[in-house]
Amino acid sequence: MDITPFLDKKSKTPLYEQLYTFFKQEISHARITNGTKLPSKRMLSGSLGVSTATIERAYEQLTAEGYVKSKPKVGWFAAGVEADFPVAPVHFQQSTQPVIHEENAPAIDFHQGNVDPVHFPFNAWRKSIVKSLDRYSGSFHTSGDPLGEPELRQMIAHFVKLSRGVNCEPGQIIIGAGTTVLLQILCLTLGRGTKIGFEEPGFHRSRRMFEANHMNVIPICSNEEGVLPGELKRRNPHLVYTTPSHQFPLGTIMTIARRQELLAWAKEAHSFIIEDDYDGEFRYSGQPIPSLQGLDPNGRVIYLGTFSKSLLPTLRLSFMILPPALMESVGKNAHLMKQTVSSHSQMALADFIESGEWQKHVNRMRALYRKKHAVLLEAIRSELGNSVEVLGKNSGLHIVLRLLFPASEEEAIKAAADNDVIIYPVSPSYKGQPPFVSVLIGYGGLSEEDIRLGIQKLKTAWTPLISSC
Repeated sequence: MDITPFLDKKSKTPLYEQLYTFFKQEISHARITNGTKLPSKRMLSGSLGVSTATIERAYEQLTAEGYVKSKPKVGWFAAGVEADFPVAPVHFQQSTQPVIHEENAPAIDFHQGNVDPVHFPFNAWRKSIVKSLDRYSGSFHTSGDPLGEPELRQMIAHFVKLSRGVNCEPGQIIIGAGTTVLLQILCLTLGRGTKIGFEEPGFHRSRRMFEANHMNVIPICSNEEGVLPGELKRRNPHLVYTTPSHQFPLGTIMTIARRQELLAWAKEAHSFIIEDDYDGEFRYSGQPIPSLQGLDPNGRVIYLGTFSKSLLPTLRLSFMILPPALMESVGKNAHLMKQTVSSHSQMALADFIESGEWQKHVNRMRALYRKKHAVLLEAIRSELGNSVEVLGKNSGLHIVLRLLFPASEEEAIKAAADNDVIIYPVSPSYKGQPPFVSVLIGYGGLSEEDIRLGIQKLKTAWTPLISSC
């Protein structure tokens, strides 16, 4: 079969995306039928005048989404696609950060909250949406369970046990539209002025939520092992907020010994620990450490999880797992706020998890982010060398760059912006003065090409500052 895609090399759309879109549409509309062997990378590279890397990237994306099947040492073959589920619109599939090397190229945004814009399984998600409409349509005329739909809570209880070692019953789970909404529900239960220990540095948005609810927020010093138990004993808060699996923003991972010390403190002080596990699915080296909640036999841990990093930030779907002692009091305030996430989204996600698509997606994204992570570290090593130190490089979707040259955070960020690179301050994560100058670099939402280009531009931006040393 003669298959000859047309690529517009003057278009702002990257060549791999044009190639990917061509094959996706041809396969979806059965113009390329199930089982048809696609041209080899070398053949397409020669006929189209593009690199084999471009062909490979398009084929890998098609394979990840199920349009193509790869047979090692044989080639790529078209897979069958159900006609009842049309492909996602092109504007959903295309990267929001296209690779453009022109003067008017958009800025490269290293935002830590962005996820990969190309590899979301829209067809599988659409199937779950349609299936949930058919399966649960009879219940959509009510406002839904204020704690969250039972079907989704059942699925969450199952997967957090397997993936994070969390022990809970579905009745301990509350679904909310983001972590801050869940913290708001928790704050409604606490009295004004409740003493809350907050790891220093820590996630500034969570800290501001506590402050907005008139809590007495106390910075608790941390080191490379995690929150210092001695500080907790000295300050004696009612709760402590921590991100043990990937400390925000510095990226350290709390050791098992420190976790046990923290749990011992909570038991002795009759206090609670808020464990925010915001991106625990993505770890790139070493063995996973069990969640604090999974290690806790005394019911002192409040566990927070989210689908913003593993699925989509716009889904706005997070969950809180409460110890039995808090379920009644916090549950009453969840009823006061009613359901904050649409029942339909919850039912679709429940089906997405039950069908195995969520785990497949997480596995694909873990491999993809591991590759991007390696590209980022190599780019920093080759371009910035000894002028920076990388912090938090073993997990998650961001790193921190400690600047080893005499520039302020503001100067470093402005110089980057002047060279069309957006990076972010670390200082808001501190209640006090940061001990060193550093910036936050997120990479999940960028292509490998933009990661390399962004770090090259950072080198250009910072060279005058480094040279002035």
